[in-house]
Amino acid sequence: MTLQMLDSPALATPPSRAFLARAGQGARKAAARYGLLLGFLILWQVGSTQGWLNATVFPPLHLIFAALWDGLASGALIDDIAISLQRSGLAFAAAVGLGIPLGLFMGQIRAVEQALDPILQFFRQTSALALYPVFILLLGLGEASKVFVIFWATLFPILLATIGGVKEVDRKLIEMARTYGAPRRTVFLRVVLPASIPSVFVGLRLSATTALLLLIAAEMIGANRGLGFQVMNAQYNFQIPLMFAAIFLLALLGLAANFTLVTLQRRLCRWAEAT
Repeated sequence: MTLQMLDSPALATPPSRAFLARAGQGARKAAARYGLLLGFLILWQVGSTQGWLNATVFPPLHLIFAALWDGLASGALIDDIAISLQRSGLAFAAAVGLGIPLGLFMGQIRAVEQALDPILQFFRQTSALALYPVFILLLGLGEASKVFVIFWATLFPILLATIGGVKEVDRKLIEMARTYGAPRRTVFLRVVLPASIPSVFVGLRLSATTALLLLIAAEMIGANRGLGFQVMNAQYNFQIPLMFAAIFLLALLGLAANFTLVTLQRRLCRWAEAT
């Protein structure tokens, strides 16, 4: 067989076949990743319409999606989304602004960590929902108590993850940088901070999830707007499709927040993936 025969178009893979192969590979990956979720949704729809499930408690998905569309088209759910994002966003931003600097500080100075760790562990083990009545007594039933209870719950995952990330930095890297004459500020910016970023993002993702969970509880008490309020209000008025529509929106917001943080982590921590 000559080289001319090997390079002939007849022996080359047709573009259509290559496209089908890539499409089939993509379909297999999608089925492996989302097949179980899709099967769960199909089972829900079929079970509710065929009477296997109580349609009053688990309405068919087409009714839930119809309620979701009506709420979005009327603007009612959009207003609830905006208010919920404002509450959780303010609390999450405050937790990040306090938790990361304090964690970096405590992780580097052992005496400070030993002094603050007992009280931090005590507060961390105290449920934010158990303290919510205290926050209401101090701050009232307005926005301040709702934002603060979310802030309280989201602070500790960020703080503890940052402290752990700083403490897990390879000491040999720090000693090597100091041996070459790097000042303390340079060691922190070039060695400690980059090495602790992966752990910080773990805390950020946990805190983002916690923020949405506490958001629901905060909006169920003393609120008249928001997705958490919409869940409770729909349940009280027996609007079950609307209740599930609000629950699905909360789940989508959580997935979007997690996707954003994962994407940001991959951009900032390319060196970790390469390692």
